[in-house]
Amino acid sequence: MKETYRCWAEIDRDALRHNAKVVRQRIGSAEMLAVVKANAYGHGLLGVAQTLADDAQLFGVANLEEALALRASLPHPIVILGPATPEERSIIAQRGFIPTISSLEEAQAFDQLGPVAINFKIDTGMGRMGVVENEAREVFKRVAELSKIDIHSVSTHMPVSNEDAKFTRGQLVRFRRIIERIRTEVPGSYRAHVLQSAGTLAFNPPTFEIVRAGIMLYGISPLPEFQKLLKPVMTWKTRIVLIRDMPKGSSISYGRTFITPRKMRIATLSAGYADGYPWHLSNRGAAVLVRGQRCALIGRVTMDLMMIDVSNIDNVQVGDEVVLIGRDGSEDISAVELAEKAGTITWEIITRIGARVRRVYV
Repeated sequence: MKETYRCWAEIDRDALRHNAKVVRQRIGSAEMLAVVKANAYGHGLLGVAQTLADDAQLFGVANLEEALALRASLPHPIVILGPATPEERSIIAQRGFIPTISSLEEAQAFDQLGPVAINFKIDTGMGRMGVVENEAREVFKRVAELSKIDIHSVSTHMPVSNEDAKFTRGQLVRFRRIIERIRTEVPGSYRAHVLQSAGTLAFNPPTFEIVRAGIMLYGISPLPEFQKLLKPVMTWKTRIVLIRDMPKGSSISYGRTFITPRKMRIATLSAGYADGYPWHLSNRGAAVLVRGQRCALIGRVTMDLMMIDVSNIDNVQVGDEVVLIGRDGSEDISAVELAEKAGTITWEIITRIGARVRRVYV
């Protein structure tokens, strides 16, 4: 019997590889650090990493837990992009992961566990991690003196590369000056990286020696003008599990926020906010695709189910596939569209897709 699913995400391996080639074309000889944190942006950590194994030279994760899961399948260098807790440091050192450090104290702690290769982070405007830039050179020199620390790379992060081009260009200039100074003062084979997806698309060159490719690998451009270069990787689907003809004046879902203005055919879908479909899309004009046609989401999204209007769809049946994100025929519902309607960002839409949504690689 063919396996069927109630709610699933089809992950297009060819689209992933296409997007990786777009990255490669834009970064030349630089190494690609494929960012697969947050379950590969909701696309499935191991499946995505295995698909990109021949395209990426390094992989980036958020924390030790993700690094351990990835190491079970791939031998590539793994950079932990978030800070480590003190309890995690010994395992990071033992397993040969590359931690990101933001202070001399962190480096000294790893030096007690060494040898450890590290990513030295400089804060040039993100305000989240890193040594502040006016202290970076002095701290870098002290870290480089630690006997069991090997500086693998030096990086920074751009906070407004898809919003403020002027600030971003200035940030890139400042980071390059810092890199040039520390390479003069502390020669070494360490590499530098700053460009992420928006940077790779809009601020390239410079590339430095490593580029962190994140959301663009999944076919979503943080800058709309570059979307045509990429192929969306995920199609998120569910099924109709119930169809009912509802009379005029019927209330739909919690809060009775939708009252049928006429007799309507209502389909119940096997997906809800526990699967990651945003509750905030309730009564916001969101739609899904049934047989290639848009159908309005009506009433509030519930934990496991949600309702749509299929009054204008001929021969709709229980068991029919429904597209939540993706293309069906000539119609398309993008993660960008859902994010705009939900009042959030595309990154949140795809990374919140839950564990019970089966990832199917095609």
